[in-house]
Amino acid sequence: MNRFEVLTEDHQEVQEITNNVSKQIPAGITGTVTVFVEHTTAGVIVNEAESRLLSDFEQALSDIVPENGWQHDQIDDNADSHIRAMLLGPSVTIPVHDGELQLGTWQSVLFVECDGPRTRQVTVVVE
Repeated sequence: MNRFEVLTEDHQEVQEITNNVSKQIPAGITGTVTVFVEHTTAGVIVNEAESRLLSDFEQALSDIVPENGWQHDQIDDNADSHIRAMLLGPSVTIPVHDGELQLGTWQSVLFVECDGPRTRQVTVVVE
């Protein structure tokens, strides 16, 4: 099990972390890798890392989950961040062959910040 940090600058943003994940995989390993974010207001997904698509995705998350009007906001004013992260999920599992992630042509591992800016921990487990 290995960890790396992701530093975010905005309240909501998407960062490609494929290279960070790849660095955690020993050469020659065949199996799976699980990428897990240890936070309740962030998520990990696999999709295309094209800048316009990522911008559209951020807008869609905001449209689906409005910022205000949630009961949890009475506690710490970030219910929207928790709900967005629940929709995304905290982990992805990806096949590995001979030490290489087996992603499709346009697929990347993406970290999704929902309550930044923050420093986040991402755990990578290779099995």
